Amino acid sequence: MSYTNQRIAYGRTLVELGKENKNIVVLDADLGGSTMGKLFEEAYPDRHFEMGIAEANMTSVAAGLAQTGKIPFTNSFAVFSGGRAFDQIRQTIAIGKLNVKICGSSSGMSDFGDGATHQCVEDMAIFRAVPNMTVICPADANETVEAVKAITEYNGPCYIRLNRNDYENVTPEGKKFEIGMPSVLKEGKDIVVFATGIMVGLALKAAEELDGKVSVKVVNVSTIKPLNQEAVIQLVKDAKAVVTAEEHNVAGGMGSAIAEAICKECKPIEFVGIHDTFGCSAHNYADVLQYHGLTKERIVEAIEKMDNFN
Repeated sequence: MSYTNQRIAYGRTLVELGKENKNIVVLDADLGGSTMGKLFEEAYPDRHFEMGIAEANMTSVAAGLAQTGKIPFTNSFAVFSGGRAFDQIRQTIAIGKLNVKICGSSSGMSDFGDGATHQCVEDMAIFRAVPNMTVICPADANETVEAVKAITEYNGPCYIRLNRNDYENVTPEGKKFEIGMPSVLKEGKDIVVFATGIMVGLALKAAEELDGKVSVKVVNVSTIKPLNQEAVIQLVKDAKAVVTAEEHNVAGGMGSAIAEAICKECKPIEFVGIHDTFGCSAHNYADVLQYHGLTKERIVEAIEKMDNFN
């Protein structure tokens, strides 16, 4: 079944996986109606745990469940799932290499109405810096389904960030998710655009607008860590320059990971993302993205700048 919302794709995929894998358990921090943990609760009430507004306690319980052979998924808004429980994630789950899956829902600017306190623009940087942690940012709902399957099979700590809103899919339904590997969605030879999350679709639209003017390769980076650096290097070898696009602070995010990978290639790089600022409330998602320059037009501008770079 195809979905257009990452949260629904996530919740329903967990329900499907839970049919066969009785070790999957889900924990919510009073937000099951938003994270879609409620779907798992409806299907398997004996394997769902409502922990209340207590992310730190939820995370500690998940760590304990993992040590009994369960595969716990913890759910909250991204800003809370990592921020409020960082000590427990670092000290217990990451150091212990425990098999806990942390879901950061309503990531980036996608909770447009609640402003800076509920918008998380630093989660990928935080989780990238934690040893033993795998960090996933699916491009769309189709990829979310496959990413959830992949991290369920993977034995170790994982963080997956999900968007709150509906938007069109840009990846094929049912394509197996390979942790660590970037995937080319459009071939091109002049500029390589590495994008993640909702910015993948915008990068494809930007490349389409420039068709015939600039040859643009668009790469979906859905694994932020571990990132196959050799694959990234091969993707940029013959290109003039690189552009990165993410709904995240450019400090420490996907763009930083790409820059680290290609530093020896000495390619000029332009970062499209959030520049050292918090989010803000808006009437709709499009408005907040526009305000922070997370648009097709900004990606087009970055590509043209790099194409003319001397």
